Amino acid sequence: MAKLLIIDDEKSIRKTLREILEYEKYEVEEAADGMEGFALIQKNKYDIILCDIKMPKMDGIELLDKVIQLSIDTPLVMISGHGNIETAVEAVKKGAFDFIAKPLDLNRLLVTIRNAMDKSTLVTETKVLKKKVSKTFDMVGASKAITQIQEMIERVAPTDARVLITGGNGSGKELVARWLHEKSNRSAAPLIEVNCAAIPSELIESELFGHEKGAFTSAISQRKGKFEQAEGGTIFLDEIGDMSLSAQAKVLRALQENKITRVGGEKEIKVNVRVVAATNKDLQKEIAAGNFREDLYHRLSVILIHVPSLNERKEDIPLLAEHFLKMICEDHGMPLKSFSKEAMKELQKINWTGNIREFRNVVERLIILCDKIITDKDVLAYARPLKG
Repeated sequence: MAKLLIIDDEKSIRKTLREILEYEKYEVEEAADGMEGFALIQKNKYDIILCDIKMPKMDGIELLDKVIQLSIDTPLVMISGHGNIETAVEAVKKGAFDFIAKPLDLNRLLVTIRNAMDKSTLVTETKVLKKKVSKTFDMVGASKAITQIQEMIERVAPTDARVLITGGNGSGKELVARWLHEKSNRSAAPLIEVNCAAIPSELIESELFGHEKGAFTSAISQRKGKFEQAEGGTIFLDEIGDMSLSAQAKVLRALQENKITRVGGEKEIKVNVRVVAATNKDLQKEIAAGNFREDLYHRLSVILIHVPSLNERKEDIPLLAEHFLKMICEDHGMPLKSFSKEAMKELQKINWTGNIREFRNVVERLIILCDKIITDKDVLAYARPLKG
């Protein structure tokens, strides 16, 4: 049941609103002035606040200012007399959800409350989603290698220096790229990710630089590429070692001149992006084999960050296990489980060829298949189910 707070110095209005809203199955609380209302807002959680503008002790605008200062997300609907319409409009500009003029129109009131409820639900869902995303991209570990990476990110992120991230599949290269963006001055702009290994070589140039209408058979309209989409932000070129030589040449030009040309176009387009690249290949060997341009390598590798394999930082396994345990149990709506000390030791003995990605999958498997306490026997039975 949704909970509403009515703040109005007129007892008759509070009574009328309470009767209407309780009939509509809302839970209602009242306050006779702004001071009383603000005290309740600080103490309780409300889905919607209905607030008069003219009141003794603290008026509705003062209350709105205090609610905004405290970053309270509850939608606030102002109730205004005829002489307060301009003030009510100003309140909406400041951050109030809406205003309703006196005498109150029942239909308008209920529609406004429903709309405010929709907004309140959306805000809550967005918060939950952001919390899930931030948990997913936590950098977990206390090993020397991870501490050095975290220190490097703190130092490098605020600059526009290009970064080349190396490491095996599933080791967390994307996570490093994401944190470089989040802690940069470009964090308000997009982070655009491109998996160079997943895009066919004949389409990579169109994907990166866009194309003009009619540039090729399926180009039925003009399309912006990833460089333009990342304007003002960061472009993350994952598995850049798999990029074709022709695309490498165009990326090099984009880095040198901060300009691109769409496929099938002639116009040069200025771009302002930070480039972060990653690879699981040894680019020095790829250069020697003629598969990667040396000049592009030197452009990309202003800063080099190597992400160690999980086998190189097994002391982080207990922290990672607890992190994934809590996150996965929450995601599945399951009671929190735990690992026995012996189970943790068994996890540290495993050769994690798939790195963090494989480790997370194994933890999820153990959570689903095992009892409340995950034992060493469970790890032996389920961590490597295809081996017997």
